[in-house]
Amino acid sequence: MGVGGKFWELLKPYARFEGFDFLRDKKVAIDLSFWIVQHETALKNQALNPRLRLTFFRTVNLFSKFGVFPVFVLDGTPSPLKSQARMVRFFRFSGIDISTSNVAEEGVSKERNSAFKKCVNDCVELLELLGMPVLKANGEAEALCAQLNRDGHVDACITADSDAFLFGATCVIKSLRPNSKIFSSMGMLFDMQEPFECYNMSDIEAGLGLKRKHLIAVSLLVGNDHDLNGVQGIGLDKALRLVRGFSEDEIFDKLYEIGKGHVPLFQGEIRCAGDAIPCSDESSPKAKQSHCSFCGHPGSKKAHFKSCCEYCITDSNEGCLKKSQGFKCNCSSCDKVRKDKDKKKHENWWINVCNLISKETKFPNDEIIEMYMCNNHGEFTEEGPLLEWGDPKTDLLVDFLAYHQSWQPSYIRQRMLPMLSTLYLRELARNPNKTLLVGQYEFHSIQRVKIRYGHQYYEVKWKKAISNELSCAVPVEQSNMLEEEFIEVDDEPIGLLDESIEPQIHVDGCWILTDESPELVHSAFPEEALKFRQEKELKDMKRRKTSTPRSEGSSEMSESSKPQGVQLSITEFYRTTKTPSQAKLGEDLVKQSSSPGVGSSKQKRKVSGSKLSKAVRRRLLFG
Repeated sequence: MGVGGKFWELLKPYARFEGFDFLRDKKVAIDLSFWIVQHETALKNQALNPRLRLTFFRTVNLFSKFGVFPVFVLDGTPSPLKSQARMVRFFRFSGIDISTSNVAEEGVSKERNSAFKKCVNDCVELLELLGMPVLKANGEAEALCAQLNRDGHVDACITADSDAFLFGATCVIKSLRPNSKIFSSMGMLFDMQEPFECYNMSDIEAGLGLKRKHLIAVSLLVGNDHDLNGVQGIGLDKALRLVRGFSEDEIFDKLYEIGKGHVPLFQGEIRCAGDAIPCSDESSPKAKQSHCSFCGHPGSKKAHFKSCCEYCITDSNEGCLKKSQGFKCNCSSCDKVRKDKDKKKHENWWINVCNLISKETKFPNDEIIEMYMCNNHGEFTEEGPLLEWGDPKTDLLVDFLAYHQSWQPSYIRQRMLPMLSTLYLRELARNPNKTLLVGQYEFHSIQRVKIRYGHQYYEVKWKKAISNELSCAVPVEQSNMLEEEFIEVDDEPIGLLDESIEPQIHVDGCWILTDESPELVHSAFPEEALKFRQEKELKDMKRRKTSTPRSEGSSEMSESSKPQGVQLSITEFYRTTKTPSQAKLGEDLVKQSSSPGVGSSKQKRKVSGSKLSKAVRRRLLFG
């Protein structure tokens, strides 16, 4: 949830939609609880253990497709305020009247239910088998994500809790859309969305004029995860208008003053909330000058009938012009009256808002402010958090997913292949001595450039170097039945933010094809990548030369020299069965029969005896 009052809609105009390479080779902190809740909500009763399924595919995709170094963060022990707010939220969703229920303020169970803890433990075991670093926060996971981002340990954090900005995050990715194509109702691609919906604190500060302490003040007024109610009667618009009146350094002090029953004015004067605003002689408005009822300008109607006033300009000096409907006088007296009314209205609004705040007990809550401003949300060493990415434990991972998801070992190994190839290329760029992918395959060639979701990939061919040791990814009982050159294993129904990267496997298991990042391939195999690029440029150059328009004399081609594969016209495709002489004779007879004359019947009888086809004779005789 985070900050209440539709806070994300307030930040929506400042969102940036970044492309595939936005997070390449960057570290990202991920709120694991956010993923688990999202998985269970989206695919409940539709897939077996959706939390494990989508955590596996998302992690593989982030690591291989987007080139991200993910860091997963777990929730620690929640604060008593968070536990109490969670209980209040449960009562509201259950339709229980909180006013008649005794919600204990102290001694609330801090731990989450056992079912959710089991989901977290299963996902943690899966991530550790994948070699991903997992950190545990002291309290909220988004708080530790924000601290890692603020201190420069990670470049961004993925969470849907808007209070990550309150904890100090500088870059928050709210949503991730790997499948970012948009299709029309006819199935045609007409738009391409960028996958990352990103929010930068610098853009929010420039657009809204609010800094971190301002956002904390807004959350205290409209509600947050630790205080769902906030201040009764104050919404997001009032809260924004209130906090914008103070600087970041003084915002908390002013809230303390208002909470004690004082009304701070912009001039710096403090008065009690119940007092009326006095009007001194200097600031009291003077009596409004009399205005003409005809033209609406200062002066009397009688004087304006004799001669027009200085505000009405007419060609003849006969009198003023009649005022239009909705007329407003712009004289100094009227301007001052309007300004005084606006000032009075603003002061009354200000006092009413301060009165609403002063009615709240213990406002602002010191515990919530200290929680948001705290800079220690995790247990680190002196050198900082331990962020290390290891190699996946393939055999243990296969056993784990086969037990929990009932997947075939060959299916699991195929889905892990993009991640393993990415790790192999990264290691090869650092250590050129490593030669085999998963101990079996060696680099063969770059086949072609593939475009997926608007992003370029190299299709890399790997050749099996050891044929007698580890078995191939395709089961033996299936390989004898396949007749196609390549196969693609069908995945389960693709869920939210999930796409399975399916490598192409040769039926004999001698070689495989994977899609790799061009930059990664260039760093691992610079000579082969350079050779492929040169060959591609040469092919493109030849293709452009052959596609140039030819001269008019050579454009006419004989029927025998037409290239194969060109679609024929309908007259060429449906050949006539008549001989040329029969067709020509038939056309002449049709012309003769259509010409008027006495000998038409004789011609018909003559034609009927000729050697023509039955269809031609019938058409000539009967028309």
